[in-house]
This record gives sequence, C-alpha cells and structure tokens, in this order.
Amino acid sequence: MKTIDELLAEGVAGKRVFVRADLNVPLEHGTGSAKITDDGRIRAVQPTIATLAEAGARVIVASHLGRPKGAPDPAFSLAPAAARLGELLGADVAFATDTVGESATSVVAGLADGQVAVIENLRFNAGETSKDDAERGAFADQLAGLADLYVGDGFGAVHRKHASVFDLPARLPHAAGYLIATEVGVLKKLTDDVKRPYAVVLGGAKVSDKLGVIDHLLDKADRILIGGGMLFTFLKAQGHEIGSSLLQEDQITVVQEYLERAKERGVEFVLPVDVLVAPEFPDLKTKAPAHPTTVAADAMPAGQQGLDIGPETCALYASKLADAATVFWNGPMGVFEHPDYAEGTRAVAQALVDSPAFSVVGGGDSAAAVRILGFDEKAFGHISTGGGASLEYLEGKTLPGLAALED
Repeated sequence: MKTIDELLAEGVAGKRVFVRADLNVPLEHGTGSAKITDDGRIRAVQPTIATLAEAGARVIVASHLGRPKGAPDPAFSLAPAAARLGELLGADVAFATDTVGESATSVVAGLADGQVAVIENLRFNAGETSKDDAERGAFADQLAGLADLYVGDGFGAVHRKHASVFDLPARLPHAAGYLIATEVGVLKKLTDDVKRPYAVVLGGAKVSDKLGVIDHLLDKADRILIGGGMLFTFLKAQGHEIGSSLLQEDQITVVQEYLERAKERGVEFVLPVDVLVAPEFPDLKTKAPAHPTTVAADAMPAGQQGLDIGPETCALYASKLADAATVFWNGPMGVFEHPDYAEGTRAVAQALVDSPAFSVVGGGDSAAAVRILGFDEKAFGHISTGGGASLEYLEGKTLPGLAALED
C-alpha cells in the first residue's frame, strides 16, 4: 500500500488530489443551520488534508453523511462539515453544492495551489452505493474526471464497496492517507502478536452487529465483557427474565453456542450482575429525570426495561480491565446520551484511563461517548473513526477500501 509520504515525495504541487474522507459527523437540527455535535472524524482527517495543501496540492475532499436515498436531501448536506473543516484548517474551504455537476466542476476548476474544496454528499448520487458494477463505475468515472490523484483516508467507509471507496482508486494513482495508515497499524496490534491479558468490551444495541467479531475473538481474547442493549439477549439465553428490554430472539441459540464455546476454550465471558431499569425509555431531548431502579441482572421485573449496567457491574468490569495489557472497546454500556444512564459507559472509559493497557476505542457511539462524557482523548491508546470497519477488520474480513489501495 503506497503511503501519502511516498506520494508527496513524487510531488503533488499543482495537482488535483481527491481525498476520500469520512466526514460523517452527527448533526443536531434545530432552528437555523445544523450543529455538529462531535467533530472527531473531521479532526482525524485534517492532518492529511493540511499536509497536501501545504505541499501545493489542489485538494478535493469528498465524503458521505448519513443515509440519503441517492438524491439530494438538505438534512444530510456536508455544508456544516465543510465549514468546520475550514475552521480547523484556518483557511477558506470552498463548497460545491453537487458531486459531479456544474457546481463541483466550477469549484474544482477555481482552486489554486494549496486550496481546499469539499464537494456535496456522495450519497446524493445513486451511483455511489449502487450494487450494479456498471452504475457504480460510471459514477467513479465522473469523480475521476475531477482529479489527478487519489488519497484514501475515510477509514469509517473502507468496509463499503462504494464508488468513491472501491472503484475510484482503480482509476487514479492512489495512496493511503495518514488516518488509514494509523488505523490499520493499531488494528494489527489487536490481531498480530497481541499483548496479554487481552480484554474485549462489547456494547451497543444489537447483538447481531457483534456476532462476527465475537466468533473471531473467541480464538484471540482472554475475556469478553458484555453491555449495552445486546446484553439482554445474553441474559435471555441464560434463561433469565428481561422484562421489556431490547431482545433479538432469533439470536438466542447462537448466543448460547458462543457461551458454550467460550467455556470450552477458557475464554472468560463476563455478563452484568446488576442493571438499571425503568418502565419506559428516557426522553433524550429534554433529559428529564428518569428515576431508574437498580436490580439484580437475574431478577429483572416484568414490565421494566434495562437501560444501563448497574454499579456492582461497573466495579466488576473495572476490576476485569485493571490487569489487562490490551483492551478493545466497541459500543456503549447503556443509553449514555441521558445522564441517568451514562455511568456504565463512564465507568468503562475511566477503567481504560486508569489501566496501563494499550486501549483502543472502536469508533461509532463509544468514540462519541468518550468525547461527550468529557474524557481526554489522549488518555486512550487510540480512538478509532470507524466502528463497523474496525469490527469487520477484527473479524478477518477483506475490506474493499483497503484492498483497493493495495498495488
């Protein structure tokens, strides 16, 4: 895989460099313009963009945001991300209101050496995500017409076989940006010659999202800690009452098999001993007090739903992480967006800060939670920008966006 430093050594001054970034940031829509609630992904790609601009490249930044249906949708515009990128770079960033149309062509043509532009959301064009190779390729051809070189640095999208991620690198001389190089280097530490004990913390809503990585990590991890909405499928698999908690009933048999395999292989599977419950889901807009009750994980009352791990579990999980040499964490422990259900996620984050382990926060909601809860990012070994990409890498899958950057 060619590095950006090798590309820079060959010279990029005056050349149009297409940077496939991941500016898929969370937006809060209120009166007036949308507000970015977590700019971590923009800050993560800034070094690549700034370095190219300083070397005299004419930088064209492209990304997706959200899941628009292949047509323009103002709710998913990249305009707020472009504005924030300009603030971080300390320079004006031009913005094209389309992807490959008149605005993009004009904006790119108007770039001088060292200037940066952002084109509109790639998913406003159906060709970006099309499963039809010809349609996807046709869009990649149009994107290639905007540039001379390609730099892949959107790690959060490399597990997608999309036009700008997979097809476009085949049409232009290409290299990996600093972010992708860093992400891959970190993930190799979780798969090759891992320092032990190796602990994995998995949370989030759906157990189905994590089955592949659990299956793969049963051969690698020493202990696996479970939280989030997915924990209730595990409790149900053990025969416990879970009230009205989130449940993926079709996954119970698979979960039971994984628990048995973990026992056979000596992998410690750690489940909560207590949980916070309430009759209904909290109001995340008003953050009104939810008044949860703490109950034993094996004695949840009917009509109540679990929304976070309890205090005894927080202490238990902290103890299981205290002696770890390597930790991978993906997914919050509860509904961290509400203060009454943030303590489980906070406890795991604090345990990683206190531990001497090499800790990797695996993107997505857990990465956002770390920042929202006020932790110093530098206190962790690495905070990934790609939750899904990180998980698929750890599953041993070939990621299309990485494969496309290989020579």
